[in-house]
Amino acid sequence: MENTMSTGKAAKLLGVSVKTLQRWEREGRLIPVARTDSNRRLSPETQIREFIGLRQANHAPTKLVASCRVSRAAQKPDLANQRNVLEEVVVAKGLAGVECIEEVGGGLNVTRKRFLARMDEIGRRKVKMLILAHRDRLTRFGVEWF
Repeated sequence: MENTMSTGKAAKLLGVSVKTLQRWEREGRLIPVARTDSNRRLSPETQIREFIGLRQANHAPTKLVASCRVSRAAQKPDLANQRNVLEEVVVAKGLAGVECIEEVGGGLNVTRKRFLARMDEIGRRKVKMLILAHRDRLTRFGVEWF
């Protein structure tokens, strides 16, 4: 029999409360496959992972992305320095096939095309690792959220 998990563990993995999972069952959105003798819900791990969009191990993300950003075009030499530092880190860590993205745009502007494309790829779980020269190179605020 495949691995099952309790409602509490499933709720924790999904980032919702147990009451939400119970409501989803009533609505028919996420129905547990079995119940224990004490009438507790059991959901298969694969069902929970499919629900949140996680891939199986054989479909795990493999893309590595290194990201560099400066605020103004006048800072292009700094952009080149960031790229050099990232390339050294990649070589030191022994990583291969790293895509380097360079961007000129303000860190407060979260509507930058390359930033949005990168976040979309991360959200679709296509990116395994995002490498930054500095914490604030991705965005100037909310870095902890990412």
